[in-house]
Order: sequence, then C-alpha cells, then structure tokens
Amino acid sequence: MRSRLPLAWGLLFGFIFGFLLQKGGVTKYDVIIGQLLLKDFTVLKVMLSAVVTGMIGLHAMKSLGWIQLDPKSGSWGKNAIGGLIFGLGFALLGYCPGTIAGAMGNGYLDATVGGLAGILLGSGLLAAVHPRLRGGVLQKGYFGNLTLPRLFRVNDWAVIPPLSLIIVLVLYLIERAGL
Repeated sequence: MRSRLPLAWGLLFGFIFGFLLQKGGVTKYDVIIGQLLLKDFTVLKVMLSAVVTGMIGLHAMKSLGWIQLDPKSGSWGKNAIGGLIFGLGFALLGYCPGTIAGAMGNGYLDATVGGLAGILLGSGLLAAVHPRLRGGVLQKGYFGNLTLPRLFRVNDWAVIPPLSLIIVLVLYLIERAGL
C-alpha cells in the first residue's frame, strides 16, 4: 500500500499556497481585472515569486531525496485544449482555479457559486470527452515529458539559477516601473 504522506504534504502546501494567494490580494476580482488591464501587476508579481520559490523548493527536496518528480507527458494539443478550458473559465468569471479556491475561502459568492459550478462542470465535461480526444487532438504535437534541463541535456541546477535570476530581474523591473 502506498503511503498517503505525499498527499498530506500536498494538502498542507495547498493550504499554505491558498493562504499566501489570499494575503497577496490575488483572490480579489478587482486585482485580477487590474492585471488583465495591465494596471495592477500584483498577480504577476505573486505568481512569478511562487514560480521561483516552488522551483527552488521542489528541486531542493528532490536533490535531498525527499521527493521524486515525475513530469507528465505533454503535447501542443493538450496545451490548446487546456488553454481553451482555462481561458473560457477565466473570461466568464475572472478567476483561475487557484484564485477561485482562495476567493471561496474569502466567502465571495461569485467564486463559490460560479467558480465551483464551473470547476465541476468543466471537469465533468472533460471526463466525458477525454476518451474521444485521447488518441486524436491530445496527441497532436506530442513532446513527451520534456523539461528545460532535458531539452538542454543539463542538470536541473544548471537551469534553475539563471531562470530564477531572470524572473527576479523581471520582478525588479516591474517594481521599479511602479507597476
């Protein structure tokens, strides 16, 4: 029997991430709309900070042997379908799945009713059509479980510092511009 400890860790980190999303203000509709209108870059700053933190944290845990990373295979077709579903939900409600959960925690009715319904409806719809898509459009432009280190044939840590530096530089420039 597999250990449920990874699930417990995932749940704990999910709660922490949701808490930080809420504290960062990105569960507020006005902040998200401000990002889309390129007037308030809070969402971009929080998400880029999360990318750097998660990238370093996950790969540090991997290097210490605490976790195994198993990237899932991808394709341009999967990205297109996922982008369409994500974009449709985002356009209709103004939230992404992570911010829906945080906004529900804040008690926002639009996220609780519309967001939860959208997540359940979208998941059900994908489950219903997935068997028909699996051998067709989802395999278009298949690129396997490619990652940047695998693409460049280097160790993970050869990519993480320069990528982190680029992201931190972008964050600095956004902040310096007063965005």
